[in-house]
Amino acid sequence: MGGLSMGHFEELKAFYAGKRVFVTGHTGFKGSWMCKILSILGAEVYGYSLTPPSDPAAFDIMGVEKEIHSTIGDIRDFEALKSAYRQAKPDCVFHLAAQPIVRASYDLPRYTYETNVMGTVNILECLRLYPGAESFLNITTDKVYENNDLADHAFQEDEKLDGYDPYSNSKSCSEIVTHSYKKSFFSHEGDIAISTARAGNVIGGGDFAADRIVPDCVRSTVEGKTIGIRNPYSTRPFQHVLEPLYVYLMIVMKQAEDPSYAGYYNVGPVDEDCITAGQLADYFVQFWGQEAAWKSQAEPDAPHEANFLKLDCSKLRHTLGWKPVWRVDEAIRHTVEWYRAWHEGADMAALTEEQIRAFLQ
Repeated sequence: MGGLSMGHFEELKAFYAGKRVFVTGHTGFKGSWMCKILSILGAEVYGYSLTPPSDPAAFDIMGVEKEIHSTIGDIRDFEALKSAYRQAKPDCVFHLAAQPIVRASYDLPRYTYETNVMGTVNILECLRLYPGAESFLNITTDKVYENNDLADHAFQEDEKLDGYDPYSNSKSCSEIVTHSYKKSFFSHEGDIAISTARAGNVIGGGDFAADRIVPDCVRSTVEGKTIGIRNPYSTRPFQHVLEPLYVYLMIVMKQAEDPSYAGYYNVGPVDEDCITAGQLADYFVQFWGQEAAWKSQAEPDAPHEANFLKLDCSKLRHTLGWKPVWRVDEAIRHTVEWYRAWHEGADMAALTEEQIRAFLQ
């Protein structure tokens, strides 16, 4: 076990209970988990997002809508976003809305940039036009860095931002936009505290997106097919979705209390938990059981994706005293447990809350 204690849980609850919290992208995979956690912590949650991005979707399966104020809208629609933001009058803002898939960004580059760059401009404009919030976090990605696929190189927060594909590059732009707004409009004492967080690859129950490894494993297995892994030798910093969400909650809380915490943070697992996609598939097969199996499906002409990606998270450790709660094998075990329970028709709102409480406590 790692860096959480009941003290941390009580500290989070003391801060978030009664807080008005605005979450963009609340119907997505990470957004749904974030809303569940905030509800457990006693926050009043206001979500703004498109309809859930998949069918089935974590948002529906977990029963999130019953627990929050949900507005369905496009982050590119500035007037609709302003209206929802004014109504929420938030104390804290988590910006998760994005087009999040690398391969989709090759098919939809313009949409990806509009959503990931102008969407960020739009939420930052809300902060500027309607003061009152005390803490803002823009969630980007570990793919924002200029990546030359150097083996064993772990990126630090001060390295060059220049993602390769339209998704990664648009997230680099989102970071730069945030830095500009922070310097141009929120640099005085008493202004809202602003940070960005660059998270590694997240896994966990409720992700049903196309072109992501765990959902692909689940879909193939429940259909009785052998799992095909496109990039079995690609190394990624896999972590359970609750790991970065806990860090996001800590950053927003800490910088609200002390603006010196505001900045740019890598959020990833310990080095030993940076594993290949093939190793992740091995774990998945082990925890699911005998009917699961995988094979390599490497595509010679596939769109470019980095082969090696690792983050240096020493800043997070030194600043917030953070270390992961669940190692990669535990993260995959809890993920498989969630999908098996869903496949068998269990009460998923209850099981999701059970996993959150087990993690936090």
